[in-house]
Amino acid sequence: MQTTVPTTALDIYRSLPEGTRCEVLYNQLSMSPSPTTEHQLISFKLSGILFVFLEKNKKGIALAAPTDVYFESEQSVVQPDLLIVLNENKSIISKDGIYGAPDIIFEILSVNRKYDTLKKKTLYEKAGVKEYFIIDPSDNTVTLFAFNGSNRYEIIYEEKGRILSDTLGCDLHL
Repeated sequence: MQTTVPTTALDIYRSLPEGTRCEVLYNQLSMSPSPTTEHQLISFKLSGILFVFLEKNKKGIALAAPTDVYFESEQSVVQPDLLIVLNENKSIISKDGIYGAPDIIFEILSVNRKYDTLKKKTLYEKAGVKEYFIIDPSDNTVTLFAFNGSNRYEIIYEEKGRILSDTLGCDLHL
């Protein structure tokens, strides 16, 4: 039982029942409906492909939603569709979530496309996520954002069904 009044959106988030579909971006709560079956099929397939790759190559771990990722300096907590933490950064993994920037994040677009393509992209860029993949389930297009020489995200490529990652050293297909 909570004995203090929550003062921030993060405080409110932490008091919600487990499984509540909610995120916090810059101290603002955002709720969303369950993903579509199309979204879930892509998520499940991608999870399997990355799990096999990471197990074989011993580079890190992949976690699927809902996994809380805390960017406390940005007053944000999100649940990316899929994330990867490399072995050398496993110290950011805690029992109740990830505290800091995963090395790679994957988001599968839903109805609210601007949420992933603008708001979350801006958050991930500020937080230092090395690679941010956006997958459009309508045509299976994969867009990769990564840092350029000016420490800003730029589009590295857009291709149908291809996961090409310099961070992982892989070329995988959905």
